[in-house]
Amino acid sequence: MLSVLRTTWPLLLGILLLMVGNGMQGTLLGIRGKIEGISTTHMSVVMASYFGGFLLGSRVVPNMIQKVGHVRVFAALGSIISSVLILYAFAPHWIAWAVMRLLIGFCFSGVYITAESWLNASARNETRGQAMSAYMIVQMLGIIAAQLLMNTADPAGYLLFLIPSLLVSVSFLPILLSRQPAPQFSTIKPMSFAALFRVSPLGCVGIFLMGGVFSAIFGMASVWGSIKGLSVTEISAFVAAIYAGGLVLQYPIGWMSDHSDRRLIVMGLSLVGFVVALITFFVQPGIWGLIATAAIVGGVANPVYSLLLAYTNDFLDQSDMAAASAGLLFINGVGAISGPLIVGWLMSMMGPDGFWAYLAALLLLLAAYAGWRRTRRPAPAHDQSFAIIAPSATPLAVEAALENAGSDDAGAKPSA
Repeated sequence: MLSVLRTTWPLLLGILLLMVGNGMQGTLLGIRGKIEGISTTHMSVVMASYFGGFLLGSRVVPNMIQKVGHVRVFAALGSIISSVLILYAFAPHWIAWAVMRLLIGFCFSGVYITAESWLNASARNETRGQAMSAYMIVQMLGIIAAQLLMNTADPAGYLLFLIPSLLVSVSFLPILLSRQPAPQFSTIKPMSFAALFRVSPLGCVGIFLMGGVFSAIFGMASVWGSIKGLSVTEISAFVAAIYAGGLVLQYPIGWMSDHSDRRLIVMGLSLVGFVVALITFFVQPGIWGLIATAAIVGGVANPVYSLLLAYTNDFLDQSDMAAASAGLLFINGVGAISGPLIVGWLMSMMGPDGFWAYLAALLLLLAAYAGWRRTRRPAPAHDQSFAIIAPSATPLAVEAALENAGSDDAGAKPSA
């Protein structure tokens, strides 16, 4: 791992700064929306727009890269991100925010694809799995660090919008100044959804549901905290706990998944998440209880996402994994767009704790479906080892991580 860090640290540093900037804007908008008097329903549209832009970017940006090259696309999208992060503060209206979130989701998708392609090309075959694991860990650490920066200024002012803009601008330097040349890039043609569903019904349904869970957590957690009256410090601690839980539990759950029926683990983790969300809905714990809840729910959501990808690929040949992963990520994107919209509607109908009702319902549905699928066919052999994959990863990173999980166990398994 040390040799990987020595060769890829400029790219990883740039990605870390990108994730700090992205993590700050998501939390900040949820808090600032309450200050500006924007309704929960309108904020749900704002938050959902990011995932719509991200999904659109994952389909369009690869063609842009092929036409004009990595460097131009990277610089252009980065400039737009930096500008939009500042403009949020000067146009505090939900329609303007929704348009800007759509644009920034599109740009972040493209920036991630470009950065991931550089990282993938900079690693040797025997270390690529470790490089992608380090990349996923850096993504989560960046979002956790972003929550700490949320406490450095008043969210009603402008400084918290300037900080992520500056970080995103600086993040391009280590990537663009890297000695690694821009790699060749090729698009991935996804497998048809009908064929993908025949391969793994649980993978398709589960990824759709987890897209809704993740987008609700990433997009609406700060909105929920603001409506509940939590302070900025409490909201940032709550959001940080979500990602800290996912970071800590990825490894032990990954080890378990390589030694038992993945469907059983998906079912068990989903049931744990359901119970915790349901208890939080009824009990209304204090801040420390909420932080513990966030860590557990985050510890469920992130590994289950990776488990479902690995489980689907257990049924595939190596040559089909990239196409299947691209299809699954599209399904995940559709689920992610719906998440904030449904949560916003539930919160407007039931009050802020509709947030927990939504998470509990989706996790219960996933647990029930995983349990039912266990009765339909035997567990496959684990041809695909568990790989740490963040729900925000693009098809390029997922392809690289899964490819190396299957071909280089030492570099991709949690024991590495």
